[in-house]
Amino acid sequence: MSNKSGSLVNWLLLTWVSFTLAACFLGQHIVESADPVDPPKVDLSCESFNASQSCEQCLKNVTCMWCNAPVANVSKCMLYPVQTILPSTNQCALSSARWGVCWLNFEALIISMSVIGGVLIIGITLCFCKCCGCCCFGNSVSRYAREEERMGRDRQERSVRQDERKKERQQRNDDIRRKYGLRTSGPSYERLES
Repeated sequence: MSNKSGSLVNWLLLTWVSFTLAACFLGQHIVESADPVDPPKVDLSCESFNASQSCEQCLKNVTCMWCNAPVANVSKCMLYPVQTILPSTNQCALSSARWGVCWLNFEALIISMSVIGGVLIIGITLCFCKCCGCCCFGNSVSRYAREEERMGRDRQERSVRQDERKKERQQRNDDIRRKYGLRTSGPSYERLES
């Protein structure tokens, strides 16, 4: 199970990173193509941001990632390892790596993306089951209606049998009263007058 969840986390993270990188590069391409004047060429390599020692400056370039405390205990800006999706621990620990925003590390990113992905998958599955009528959602209403109808028939049959038994009991009591000469109608008591 952990292998499946690990591959799901990797797949979700890969999807998120690829969409984010594509959006950033596409947005940068649109901005560059809309500007008729070529801006002066600036060195945007990740190592050039190490001089400023600022996470915000480093993360302005989407190809860079910031490592708060890498192996040498020095914060630095480095090239994001696109081939491996996640930075290796000898480059930077996941709790220290930042990409996109400075306040979110990779551990929190992985956990939050896993939770969001899991909730989305469960929600989509439940909606699919509810709409298609499969699993336990589709038959529940008709099953309860059939059960209610059966219980109503049983209740009515019991009521009819109870009425029949009551009439039979009344008939037997009347037969016994006639046999011994007792009154069959009216109350069995009379008002005493003095």
